[in-house]
Amino acid sequence: MTGSARRRSGDSRYGDQVPLVAAAVCPHPPLLVPEVAGSTAPELDDLRAACDTAVRRLLAAEPDTVLLLGTGPVTGPIHDPATGSLQPWGVDLDVPLVSGQPDRGAVLPLSLTIGAWLLARHDPRKPSTAAQATAAPATAAPVTAAQVSAVQVAADAGPAELAALADEINAAGDRVALLVLGDGSACRGEKAPGYDDPRARPYDQRVATALAEADLDGLLDLDPVLSAELKAAGRAPWQVLAGAARSAGGGWRGELLHDSAPYGVAYFVASWERM
Repeated sequence: MTGSARRRSGDSRYGDQVPLVAAAVCPHPPLLVPEVAGSTAPELDDLRAACDTAVRRLLAAEPDTVLLLGTGPVTGPIHDPATGSLQPWGVDLDVPLVSGQPDRGAVLPLSLTIGAWLLARHDPRKPSTAAQATAAPATAAPVTAAQVSAVQVAADAGPAELAALADEINAAGDRVALLVLGDGSACRGEKAPGYDDPRARPYDQRVATALAEADLDGLLDLDPVLSAELKAAGRAPWQVLAGAARSAGGGWRGELLHDSAPYGVAYFVASWERM
């Protein structure tokens, strides 16, 4: 499914002056990067375009801080300078957390590497690669002076850990925008990385609906055991997003921009904004 589904969620009893102002949800397959995908890159053109739309909307909220959030080996911040590498996927390409900053430093996990790559597509000052410069969206986001930072969350993080991280996000600055990286189940068909599992499609449908409706409870109620069995890498980051939105308060409007599983892995793109 490509296109959009727009819903809204929230409770007017919360105040309006809160740090979290917007969120974008994107997947993090290495194949999003055309150099990695090679001749198959056009197969994910719709997904790339949806991610570009989500990031553009995120930056249009004029945040003071753009915070990348994705799974990693442990839970905690990653301080700049930090760099991710696509060498494990056959491409000699380093992706710094902040465009124009020195390479190396701390190591970004795959989720945040792809997040930094997506964000760099909207920085007119320095595309990551020549290929990226030509593949960048035709309608660029406004130049933003927002600080870029990153937080990783362990895939098996429990409710208390996720709630604490959500509260920390709302203490990160005056206007925070979240770029949340996470894939859905990896069990959609016999050729999927996790083989075929009949529970995968209902699980992914539930996630898609929650993202479309900005349904905080729908995301917070995702079963971590089932999520792990279905190899859904996005479970913990999505729940941090939901916790941060709840902690921030106010009403939220969600729009699902993309929902597909081209290689047996579910990819969702969504945009959330405050009402």
